[in-house]
Amino acid sequence: MKISRRSVAAVGVFVLLGIVVALGHWRETQTPPPVHPAEKAVLVHVTNAGDRGPGTLREALFVVATAVGQSSISIEVPKISLESALPAFVNAHGLRLLGQSSGVQIDAQALGAGPVFDISGPNTSIDGITISNCPGAGILVRSVRFHLSASTIASCDVGVEVADNATDTLLERNYFLKDRLGVRFGATGHNSAVANNEFTEDKDAGLWAVRGVPDSNGDAIGIHDNKFTADGIGIVAGNIAVLVERNNFIAAREADVHVVGAGAVIRGNRIKGGASMGIVTENARGAIIEGNELDGLAAYGVMVRGSSNTLVRANRLHNCGFGIAFVLGDSHGVSTAADNTIIEPKFNGIDVIGDSPILRHNEVLRAHAYALHVEDFQTADGQKIHSQPFLDDNSFGNGAVTAGTATVAAQSNSH
Repeated sequence: MKISRRSVAAVGVFVLLGIVVALGHWRETQTPPPVHPAEKAVLVHVTNAGDRGPGTLREALFVVATAVGQSSISIEVPKISLESALPAFVNAHGLRLLGQSSGVQIDAQALGAGPVFDISGPNTSIDGITISNCPGAGILVRSVRFHLSASTIASCDVGVEVADNATDTLLERNYFLKDRLGVRFGATGHNSAVANNEFTEDKDAGLWAVRGVPDSNGDAIGIHDNKFTADGIGIVAGNIAVLVERNNFIAAREADVHVVGAGAVIRGNRIKGGASMGIVTENARGAIIEGNELDGLAAYGVMVRGSSNTLVRANRLHNCGFGIAFVLGDSHGVSTAADNTIIEPKFNGIDVIGDSPILRHNEVLRAHAYALHVEDFQTADGQKIHSQPFLDDNSFGNGAVTAGTATVAAQSNSH
């Protein structure tokens, strides 16, 4: 049988196409994959104490900014005096700054209002550094997973400024001395904690966590096992959820803890001495003050003012000027004091002024004035706000109880 020329041509084209495909496949198997820069750890040594030039901290920050792997900077000089702002910490793979010399100091006196360290990259840690004399912030945190440890920030406007967008911030075993604010949070910051630090003589506050409206983030900043000594106020919390536990407060000038707005739990702290109040809630909502020990305060141990649904429970107060006060509370969100023990207040054990809280199972022993003092409040225009607390099974020992013109609803109270 004869095969036409057209059929032969078609078969030839088919075979040729097969050969082209086979050659293409072979070529692909022989071509190496595209080359990407391999991640490589970088260690930069700071051996020059100058503001700029080879071996300086400024040069090291430029080197690690372009590194393609996790980087470290080792400062091996005792002191660096900055003359101008440093570049930001921007390594995307993570950066560790470590002070090798005992007491490595960064003197920022010559800087303007900007931060000394601007943390803009994730997974940054700083260990063993002293930052002092900064007109602005010692450290500005505006990224995720920042860790500061074993460092000192002294005589700065703000020691550590944590911006709204920062999360997973951990500050531990640091010393904040004579700053205006030791630490300031602009928002809750998911999974953030301040633990085992010391705050001493910070002018306005050791820790400031305040925003204008309640933070919708459900997390709370964990503030625990810190020591606050002779600060203006130890902690100011306003509309940012905080869990304040197992801290020591000593001799604050205005208050040890001041709560405004929503989201505060103050539990298991030790508050001692000073001319100030201990724990103050002002226009607070849903605050919990529980299991704290307060002694030697010249003013009130706990002051609940203009607040609603605040629970004051199982606190122990002794040798304070006054015990607990409820002033001008919200009648639609009644606050409660339960199971508190107040021993030997220099004046009154419990004051109720223009408020109607629930007082249940509290004990006042050896009050020097009144165990319970209740009175109405008169505004500047002559309006009277009545006090009508509800009393249930309290023990006032032999202390006097006075209600003035106020009304007291009592059940099973021991006097």
